[in-house]
Amino acid sequence: MLDDPELDDDDYDALLDELRALEAADPLLVTPDSPTQRIGGEPVSSLPKVRHEIPMLSLANARSEEELRAWVARMRAHLAREGIEQPAFQFVCEPKIDGLAISLRYEDGILAQGATRGNGEIGEDVTHNLRTIPTIPLRLNPTHPAPPVLEVRGELYMSLQDFAALNERRAEAGLSTFMNPRNAAAGTIRQLDPRLARERPLSMWSYGIGRVDGLAFEGHWEALQWLRAHGFRVNEDIRLLQSEDEVVAQCLAWQERRGSLDFEIDGVVVKVSDLELQRRLGVVGRDPRWAIAWKFPPTTKVTTLKDIMWNVGKFGDLHPFAVLEPVHVGGVTVKLATLHNEEDLARKDLREGDEVIVLRAGDVIPQVLSPAPHATERPDRAAPPRPPERCPACDTPTVKPPEGVFTKCPNRICPGRQWQLLKHFVSRGAMDIDGIGEKQVYGLQQAGLVRTPADFYRLTAEQLVELEGYGEISATRAVENIAESKGRPFGRLLFAIGLEEVGFVTGRNLAQRFRTIDALLAASAEEIEQTSGVGPKMAQKICEQLADPQLRTLIEDLRSVGVSMELEGPPPGEGPLAGKTFVLTGTLPDLTREQATERIEAAGGRVTSGVSKKTDYVVAGASPGTKLAKAERLGVAVLDETGLLALLG
Repeated sequence: MLDDPELDDDDYDALLDELRALEAADPLLVTPDSPTQRIGGEPVSSLPKVRHEIPMLSLANARSEEELRAWVARMRAHLAREGIEQPAFQFVCEPKIDGLAISLRYEDGILAQGATRGNGEIGEDVTHNLRTIPTIPLRLNPTHPAPPVLEVRGELYMSLQDFAALNERRAEAGLSTFMNPRNAAAGTIRQLDPRLARERPLSMWSYGIGRVDGLAFEGHWEALQWLRAHGFRVNEDIRLLQSEDEVVAQCLAWQERRGSLDFEIDGVVVKVSDLELQRRLGVVGRDPRWAIAWKFPPTTKVTTLKDIMWNVGKFGDLHPFAVLEPVHVGGVTVKLATLHNEEDLARKDLREGDEVIVLRAGDVIPQVLSPAPHATERPDRAAPPRPPERCPACDTPTVKPPEGVFTKCPNRICPGRQWQLLKHFVSRGAMDIDGIGEKQVYGLQQAGLVRTPADFYRLTAEQLVELEGYGEISATRAVENIAESKGRPFGRLLFAIGLEEVGFVTGRNLAQRFRTIDALLAASAEEIEQTSGVGPKMAQKICEQLADPQLRTLIEDLRSVGVSMELEGPPPGEGPLAGKTFVLTGTLPDLTREQATERIEAAGGRVTSGVSKKTDYVVAGASPGTKLAKAERLGVAVLDETGLLALLG
């Protein structure tokens, strides 16, 4: 399991055969953690969904020494605001394995469930396949007491040698080969039949602990040592470092030896070890402030830039993109790539017909880096590209605002703009209409049923049934979900209608300040500027957009179909929870954190991220973490979801 066997293969096989014979003679002796159970049982019919009790967060990226040092400076500044001057950072540097993140749940020392990361909150149950992987313990080291619940997180991967051998076997059998080890690992772990998974050699490196009951660690480094002592594979080259300089040197060293490893890595993960400092630093968006991924330069290839075309964004921005001679980059065939904006296009001096260098930024998003060194020397090189004078989607004359980065289509009802806006309107965080995704929006627009966001609310189940992908039940449910979205909080609507400069948080702040759409429409730029997080330029931009006749027509159309355009509850400083401060921790049974925040603020309360003596209530759900312990230590009142709802009345 830990690449340090105590028996040679022949002795191990003999003992395994003896165990099989004993279990065959007495089936009651078979336990879930028996080595014989790695062979794989019966196939499953589907992969059930698993909600992670503690979200599996993503990581922000750094691509240079300057960006990594800037990350450390941001952490110091954040902690200084928390009253911690000159924190004594210790950093843990780990290779960023290019594989598949998984979560293993052990109950009383026995593997009970394994799941993929999924979207970070919900993954898929792949326990049946994980049991076949020799490097995953089925039972914790019996010489140590096991915690009642332990969640171990790790990266599933396939070694380069095993990957090459697997592709050879598949080619000889006339089967398609895998693009890269990561795809092979991902495809393997999602097999329904565990016998197929067992035939493909997977391994796992453990990199952390999620939920754990009955144990406490001072730092991430101590948690890794505990995992190693209890039978989990932890990479031997992980280092505990004391300074930024050591971290930079370690990252550069990993980058140098990247090509000599037997597994693929795409960077180095750097974490603050101290768990209390992690708690103080917290999370921004979906990224922890206390960790970052130093990303290595991605793979590049040279191909021909066949054409430069333009897309229209929801704000009318014209975005250039490249049509390429198909090329294989980093395990993926690339035909299209982003060119960012027209200024970047001119700076790089890219032209049709050029040989160009293509890369996958972050090993994910294809982009054109520059012309190949010899491309600019061609005597018959094409003229520099220019943005179109007329919108490629609606033929409206385009404009270039002073000091603007993008040439724009000014037509608010441009089909290209509307397509982007409609997708945004139904998305999560905006109106969050379940059952209406990108594919459905495209079908509705093509059928002429939806031209503006207000048209969603005029749809009938009978109309949807006529479209591909809908049956009677799904059509009825979609119409019900659309109707339900009429009551979304006012701030969500301001985000959903596509106001430039207005994201989710700014939309909520505008809603809290002005309370109704009419008050906001009547506000001056100076009044809008008084909103939290809004500066003079942003306020002027918002004011100009709200005066646009086409936007006002959309607002009135949405009002006519019954969409809520005011913030329910008392004004700021009033209401049953006025002056009360709340902290949310853990996973609530029914309310998302976003919904709980909206309801507390609607009642006049305030939600903050950190527990202090000034906190009035901590609302705790499943797996609350250290915030609950601190609340109990400080004597802060603790509520569950039922208690919160009772307080809200």
